[in-house]
Amino acid sequence: MTEKDQMDSFLFEEFKNGNSRAFDKIFNDHYQNLCRLAHSIVHDEDNAHSLVQQVFINLWESRQSLEHVEKLAPYFTVMVRNQCLNFVKREKRNTKLSDLPANSYSENTTEKQIDIHDFEEQLMIALASLPERCKMAFEYSRFENLTNKEIAQKMEISVKGVEALIGRSLKSLRISLLEYLPAVRSRKIKDTILFTLFRLTGKPQK
Repeated sequence: MTEKDQMDSFLFEEFKNGNSRAFDKIFNDHYQNLCRLAHSIVHDEDNAHSLVQQVFINLWESRQSLEHVEKLAPYFTVMVRNQCLNFVKREKRNTKLSDLPANSYSENTTEKQIDIHDFEEQLMIALASLPERCKMAFEYSRFENLTNKEIAQKMEISVKGVEALIGRSLKSLRISLLEYLPAVRSRKIKDTILFTLFRLTGKPQK
């Protein structure tokens, strides 16, 4: 076994035991490559990110029942490929359903629209409740895609100050939007899901 394989094996065992730092390390090491793999299958960046995130959510929720894994890259490759292929199958099936009369499938579509609309409303309320500078830093970061350095320059504070403001914002939003998040302990997973929902809705209108 190579040194890399030994490290993977160690991290996976720590992760199975609920070590969130091991999970973060695994996530950071593999996320981008897995997103590129997913994109090559589904040909859509947002869906690719969402599917990879779902793999990690499933992994966390089933961690105690997982078998021993020595090489993480091929293990994740199989998981992401299967997730993407299942998504493609569902999309094809939904495309066929779209050829049916509208009343045969509009109920589910309406329900989905209500869910997103409800999230947008709750997000507006949650953002409005943030302290003004937290809200400003958060919106610069998540809705205007500015880097922490750029935000620091606009707000005339240090980068560390920006990180602290965004951290406080995320903590508050995790509480306010709890019903939309999976029941997991990892803040990393919850923040990942929040960012996915932000991309789906865009910046809320005042």
